[in-house]
Amino acid sequence: MILRSGSVFARRRFLALSGAALSSACAATSQSGSSTAPRAGAGTPPDFELSTLAGGHERLGDHLGKRVVLVDFWATFCEPCLLALPNLDALYRTRKDRGFVVLGVSIDEASNASRVRAEVSKLDLSFPILLDQDTRVIALYNPRATAPYSVLIGRDGRILRRQEGYTAGDRDALEKAIDQALETKPAGG
Repeated sequence: MILRSGSVFARRRFLALSGAALSSACAATSQSGSSTAPRAGAGTPPDFELSTLAGGHERLGDHLGKRVVLVDFWATFCEPCLLALPNLDALYRTRKDRGFVVLGVSIDEASNASRVRAEVSKLDLSFPILLDQDTRVIALYNPRATAPYSVLIGRDGRILRRQEGYTAGDRDALEKAIDQALETKPAGG
């Protein structure tokens, strides 16, 4: 699935695609594997604040310097996304007390909020679910708008890893990257 978020035409086309067609596109993206940014000094991620599914707001900047953050972009119509979410939740549940947080950013359109809520409930996800209904945040992080797409951010606020797609083998590599980031103490701490 590719969306050029700077293009109004592409955004409309993206939103108009059927769930089945988009699921196929997501699966193809997942098979492309992951790309990893440089491990250190990869840059500081842009800050953002989004509404949460629970009705509040969540700001990335509130976690920087304190926690290791995984920002995961997903959609209800993306099969690889739905396969990845339970694995991400397991990683979150076992590491949240050590300073790890997952921010699950749904890129579903506003009219699909009930579908997002149903998937989150069905999957019993415990990490915060944020709503990027106008695709503003994904445009900052992943202008191609592939899904699933995740960004791992260290305690120091630097991007450690970017991953496009998700396959069963990706969990081990992600788990290792998260654990290494959790072992690194923030500057001055």
